[in-house]
Amino acid sequence: MTETIGGLEFLAPVSPAARDIFNERACAFLAGLVDNFAARRDGLLSARAAWQATIDAGALPDFREETKAVREGDWKVRPLPADLLDRRVEITGPVDRKMIINALNADVKVFMADFEDALSPTWDNVAAGQVNLRDAINRTIDFEDPASGKRYELKDDPAVLIARVRGIHLDEKHVLRNGKPIPGCLMDFAFYFLLNHERLIENGSGPYFYVPKLEHYEEARWWNDVFVVAQEFAGVPVGTVKATCLIETLPAVFEMDEILYELKDHAAGLNCGRWDYIFSYIKTLKNHADRMLPDRHAVGMDKPFLDAYSRLLVRTCHRRGALAMGGMSAFLPAKTPDEDAANKEKVRIDKQREADNGHDGSWIAHPALAEVVNRVYSDAFKPGKTNQLDITRDNDGPIAAADLLAPPEGPFSEDGLRNNIRVALQYIEAWLGGLGAVAIYGLMEDAATAEISRASVWQWIRNGASLSNGKTMTADYFRAVMKEEVEVVKNEVGAERWSAGRFDEAIDLLDALCVSDDFDAFLTLEAYRRI
Repeated sequence: MTETIGGLEFLAPVSPAARDIFNERACAFLAGLVDNFAARRDGLLSARAAWQATIDAGALPDFREETKAVREGDWKVRPLPADLLDRRVEITGPVDRKMIINALNADVKVFMADFEDALSPTWDNVAAGQVNLRDAINRTIDFEDPASGKRYELKDDPAVLIARVRGIHLDEKHVLRNGKPIPGCLMDFAFYFLLNHERLIENGSGPYFYVPKLEHYEEARWWNDVFVVAQEFAGVPVGTVKATCLIETLPAVFEMDEILYELKDHAAGLNCGRWDYIFSYIKTLKNHADRMLPDRHAVGMDKPFLDAYSRLLVRTCHRRGALAMGGMSAFLPAKTPDEDAANKEKVRIDKQREADNGHDGSWIAHPALAEVVNRVYSDAFKPGKTNQLDITRDNDGPIAAADLLAPPEGPFSEDGLRNNIRVALQYIEAWLGGLGAVAIYGLMEDAATAEISRASVWQWIRNGASLSNGKTMTADYFRAVMKEEVEVVKNEVGAERWSAGRFDEAIDLLDALCVSDDFDAFLTLEAYRRI
């Protein structure tokens, strides 16, 4: 049974709890955004594909000559609001009720509530996420765990809330406008903005967003136009919306100045989305055999191409008055005190590197890491400062395209292949079952990390990687190894969990993603058709 509200056709039922979210005015507002911007979105996706075709044919990414004046110009973004000047620790996670409460109560400055990589976009997850965030903003959110009976409530001084919307490539198949699925990013933005901006401003904050997966500055221009139209509709000044853009694609690192310029009234900063960036490096250069990435565990931020990416982002942001956010630490609390201490030391070293580069803060996936990261950045900041905007990196030499494209050294190992298979298989199965953030082997995995695993396998097969065991990577070898790793995972999760899950579907999808002739741009596109 379908229902039409405000010109939108809902193919899934609207729960009583979501009635206030999906009201006539909000749906009409979203319908207007779709009418104005969906066709342009489609054109931007076509432009992505055309640009990628040139890279697949042998070209390499570079800084765009036609925007040289923007990169060399003397301009800054609009001054930042007070509650976005200190972002030394940000925690991220999906928009489920318990997660929101725990994250906002954590010893962090910001919680990024994620409609994207940490969320499997089932209808229930997407709709309930909007309800949960509205309740958090209105300070009415609570949760009672049915298993333990423990009650969770929001403290008096919660972290600043930033919502991450879906990337422009993802549709929302449960909502149609004129018979077509609407862009998921517009849905996430529209309801969160329109229903919450007044209360957010009353709370001393504002409608703040993380914008993911940008590839070219024209996409930032599209978002800027969306923000302007939304603010005019709501009757709030231009600049009320603030956006932090994730620089998590290889094309975007060459257009950071341009992205900030297009969004200069709304830009709060840029973020080193390191895991998606590694995935994008593989995806963009997938046909370049001389630029294959080695085992996932060997590709850390100490590698020259990633260090150059970090330093360039800091220099770009601080020159323009925007914050430069560091990447995610995916570690979770370990089972033993010694293991836990070792993990926290790894996090400390990683975050110290980012702080030394001049970043203004970093992401964590678990509250237990907040103390470590808080200490790193508090020690790094100059007395009286809440960020490192004064670090310009002007004394760095030029960072050229060759620095950003240099492949790191590392092993191409059978162990790396096996780990990629196990991680990707378990994550895809969880995603199909409605979970977007999953603890696997002591790390919090999301779509970005699973993308690395499956993309690496595809690239190794496509380019016939020579493994350290003397084998040449082929589709047949991958399938032989995957058959063995399926049994490993089956034993690890147990027969009951295996039979109750969607592992057979996950095996089929992983196989298709790794051995297909054409590289699937995002694993979530095909997976979304199956949920």
